[in-house]
Amino acid sequence: MSEQTRRTASNRDVETRYEEYLMPIWKSLNVPVERASGCTLEDFDGNEYLDVFSGISVVNVGHGNEAVVDAAKAQLDEFVHGCTYVHPHEPAADLAEKLADITPGDLQKSFFCNSGTEAVEGAIKLARKYTGGKEILALEMAFHGRTLGSLALTGNKTYKRGMAPVINDVTHAPAPYGYRCETCDGDACTAECADRIDRIIDTHTSDDLAAIVVEPVMGEGGIIVPSEAWFRRVREIADDRGALLVVDEVQAGYGRTGEMWAIDHFDVEPDIVTQAKGIANGLPLGAFTASAEVADAFGPGDHLSTFGGNPVACAAALATIDELENGVVDNAREQGAWLSDRLAELEEEFDVVGDTRGLGLMQGVELVDPDETGPLGVAAAPDAALAKHVGERLREDGVVMGVGGFYKNVMRFQPPLVISRDQLERAVEALRDAIEAETA
Repeated sequence: MSEQTRRTASNRDVETRYEEYLMPIWKSLNVPVERASGCTLEDFDGNEYLDVFSGISVVNVGHGNEAVVDAAKAQLDEFVHGCTYVHPHEPAADLAEKLADITPGDLQKSFFCNSGTEAVEGAIKLARKYTGGKEILALEMAFHGRTLGSLALTGNKTYKRGMAPVINDVTHAPAPYGYRCETCDGDACTAECADRIDRIIDTHTSDDLAAIVVEPVMGEGGIIVPSEAWFRRVREIADDRGALLVVDEVQAGYGRTGEMWAIDHFDVEPDIVTQAKGIANGLPLGAFTASAEVADAFGPGDHLSTFGGNPVACAAALATIDELENGVVDNAREQGAWLSDRLAELEEEFDVVGDTRGLGLMQGVELVDPDETGPLGVAAAPDAALAKHVGERLREDGVVMGVGGFYKNVMRFQPPLVISRDQLERAVEALRDAIEAETA
C-alpha cells in the first residue's frame, strides 16, 4: 500500500471495500488494522487497541518482532521461492532439523505446507499410508480446519452447513469438556470418560482405524483442557487399535500454554504433531512432524506443496523459535499462572461466569445464564448474547479479545506471549468492567 493510500484510508473506507470486493465469509469483523507493534494494534483512524487475541493465536512473539522481521528481510535479499521439494534450500533444512530437536518424543521428519488445515490433511494422508487403515476418530466440538478433508474432522455443524466433507470415514467421540460432562459433574474428564472412545469405535466404525486426532487444548471448542489421565487413556486406545495418535498443535503450540508444546503438559508422546499459526509469527507456514519410521511411509509423489516451506517463512520461523526459547515461553508460563488466578476471582465474583480454564496464555472465561440449565441438564446455560455484548464493549474500551467456543459464549485470552503484567492487568480489568456493565 502506498504512503498516499495510508494517509487517506479510513476504517470505513477499508470496511466498504471489504464489503464490495471480498467474499462475505466473516460478518463479525473486528477492528481494522493499519499497523501493529508488540501487543498493540492501531486502526486507520488513529485508535489504539490492546490485542489479547494475537490474530487467532498467531503472533506469539509479538507484532513486528524485530528479530523475526530482520530474518525475513535478510532472506528476501537472497531468494524468495524455489519450491522446497524441487530445490533444496538451507532455511527449510535448518527448520526441519530444529523441529526434530524441539518436538516431543522421537519425532524427526517434517513436511512443510502453508497452513494448519493443510498440515492436518497431510497428517491424515500419512497416517493412512503408514497404518493401511482408512478410518479416523476425532472429537465432538473439535476444530481442525475448513478445507473439505479437515472439515470432516471438525466436530461442529456451524462450519459444515452446505458442505459435504470429502472424507466419509470419520467418527466423533465426546470432547473432554469437564464443565459440561454429564459423567464428571464439573471436574476434569477422567480415563473413564475416554473409555467412551473405545465403545464408539466398536459401535460406529469397522475397526479399520488409521488415527485418533485430538487437540491438546481445544481452542475453537472453548479452551477445553483434558486431564492427563484422559490423554493417557486415549494413547492406550490408539495403541490397542493399531492407530496413530495425531496431536493438533496448530493453535496451542509454540509456547502458547507455557510449554513449547501443549502435549508437554500430559506426559504423552504423539505419533504426528501438526503445526501452523505461531510457527512463523504471522508468515504463512504449516508443518506436520513424525518419527522417521512413520514419515518414511511416504514415497515419491505421495504429497507435495508448491509454496510449503517457503524460505522467507522458514527463516522467520527459526527466528520465532529463538525468541520463544530465549524467555518468551517462560513469560507465557509466568503470566499465565497469574492470569489463571485472576480469572478464577471473576468466577467467584460473577454468577454469569460459569467456568474459567486454560493453560499458560490460552485461557477461557465461559459466560452463562445462571437461571437456565445447559445442554443435557449439566451446568448453567451458555449465554452467547452476553459474550457478544461483552466483546463489543471491550472493543469500545480499546481491548481486542476473542469470543468463541462451541456455544459462542467463551471469552478467549490468547495474547502475544510477550505481554506484560500491566497489559494483562488492563485486559482483566476491562473484562471485569464489561461483564459488570452488561449484567447491571
